[in-house]
Amino acid sequence: MNKEQFINDLNDIYEFLDFQKSSINKLISYLEKKEFDKLTIIEDFASSLDLEMSDDLRFALVTRLVNLRDDSLVQVLKKSGSDEKRIIELQEKAYCFVRDFWHEKHKNTVDYIKHNNLLTPFYQEIFQGVYNVGLKMSSWQSSWTKHIINGINKELMAKFDGDEEKVFAYLEKHHLFDLGHNNILADRSYSALVKEKDEYHSKAYIHSFKEQTTAVIDALEEFEEKLIELEDETYGQKWDYILYIQNLIKAFSETKTHLLVEKWADVDRAWMKIKTPIQIGHPLEYYEDHFRKAVALEWDIRLTNPNFAQNDNRVNKIKSAFSKIFENTEKTKEYQDIYDFSLKSLDKVQLYVGRPALFFGAEFNGLFSAQVVPNDEIVSKEEGKKIFAFADEILQTTRAKPFLKLSQEIFGKELLTEDRIFLFNETDAWHQVYDITTIGHEYGHILWCDEETETIMNKSGNFKNIEEFKATTGGLVSFFLDDTSDERDLEKQVLIDTIKRAVGLIGWMEVDEVQPYYCEGLIHLNALFDSKILDWREEELIINITANRYDELKNWYIKNYTKLAIHYLNKKDATEFLNNFVVKNGKYFMPKDTKINSFVKYYFKRYQEIGQELDIEDKKENYIK
Repeated sequence: MNKEQFINDLNDIYEFLDFQKSSINKLISYLEKKEFDKLTIIEDFASSLDLEMSDDLRFALVTRLVNLRDDSLVQVLKKSGSDEKRIIELQEKAYCFVRDFWHEKHKNTVDYIKHNNLLTPFYQEIFQGVYNVGLKMSSWQSSWTKHIINGINKELMAKFDGDEEKVFAYLEKHHLFDLGHNNILADRSYSALVKEKDEYHSKAYIHSFKEQTTAVIDALEEFEEKLIELEDETYGQKWDYILYIQNLIKAFSETKTHLLVEKWADVDRAWMKIKTPIQIGHPLEYYEDHFRKAVALEWDIRLTNPNFAQNDNRVNKIKSAFSKIFENTEKTKEYQDIYDFSLKSLDKVQLYVGRPALFFGAEFNGLFSAQVVPNDEIVSKEEGKKIFAFADEILQTTRAKPFLKLSQEIFGKELLTEDRIFLFNETDAWHQVYDITTIGHEYGHILWCDEETETIMNKSGNFKNIEEFKATTGGLVSFFLDDTSDERDLEKQVLIDTIKRAVGLIGWMEVDEVQPYYCEGLIHLNALFDSKILDWREEELIINITANRYDELKNWYIKNYTKLAIHYLNKKDATEFLNNFVVKNGKYFMPKDTKINSFVKYYFKRYQEIGQELDIEDKKENYIK
């Protein structure tokens, strides 16, 4: 099959996925229109959890099923008086219901491709093989979460009375972190702690989750055997895919914990060689596990939009800003080496803009809107990185989301009306803003880092809690420092997006695995309050978007981003920078600024009280032309 026909088939699959997501999004529409008779699956969902239906619960279950987020469900359960143990049990049951629902959808996708004889036999087998392995990854996820997140990590917190720094010190003292390249402490792990008598031991997944890991290996071996019998006549990457799967088998099979990072680096190296529009995603990220950064059980296919045209626009703007900020630092050899390392990584980035086609395991707990990987900087030094951006998926999801009473109460009608007119009617401009803020964020992760940065800066466990702010701000600063005028007309919308993001992230206060984004939001709030774009008076958020306020905001970001860059260049502990803006009160970080602190407490209280209530004063029909 020639590439033109292959791309046509890809377009067919892309449209199928778009239609399938639209059909699932109708559950939100039924919720908004109170057509509860069409929400039988949500009734089934509630029954599976043995919960009595209410308006709040119905909203939370639709959100869990359609958008894969369970923070609303947790809040509803807390309001109903459920204790932590009961909430964890129901989160697990909900995961299983969501998993089975989406497995069926993914099976339909694979069947659609085969029934219509789309792509080639080789790529049909890629879809089938990923699906077969995915089933095993999803069944493993439950025991992974139970053992690591709800088991060992809670034990460690209890052992040290909630003092995280003592947990990190204990893990380091007893050599319970995986070793990475050159035998230095790794910034992540592919193992789990197992308690024997009164001592913890680090054991590779093949030992700590023997049954589940073996099932994944068996499925990968079958996948490899099928591909060997076929040819990739379109892209000529058959042996690249096979080498990648062989490396996955070796990595999952490795028993020695000090070799795990290197084996998974080989997986990443092989994966970076695959450059077709059909990209497999494997375990790459490690947000869920706060202590040992056990890499999550990701497994998916990301499909590139056949109409996406590669261009260097965003990366060139990032490079330009990167250079301007670097000019304001000392010129030491150490600084220059890190700068050059980041610049070379930027030059090697492969950008894929598309949508998820199949996803499994940890991804039923939330899909990313974009991602830059691998996180292994040794591999990135050799091979570069891949950036994935799900712009079409995010636009479709954002347009489908219900209007909420909380948004109306906090942001007011004027800002929301302007934002919704833009969302529903300015598709091309929306994609430009996404490019600035979200793809810019992913490029922003690459800056100011070398292969040792995370390990050195994470001694007290807060690297991720400033890294997400660094990433988003890298994208914003490249926009603020842009000498060209091609995006100048987007200033207001970028600002509105920043305001909504900063405020909205407060709702994630109690969701441990997204704590880095919550902390990011708190730092953004300092920018917005210091520049007086936001003010908090008598339980009302005052929003003042004027030219002089915008200029003050730009100056705040450039000044503080420069400080942050120097912090990274010096590889100082992340907690030092974080402590400029937040302080940990008990379990959660809170703003140091009293006014912002008051606002955050108020917002979260209202989020708990009305976060699941729909706004019945406004409708999408008011904006769709």
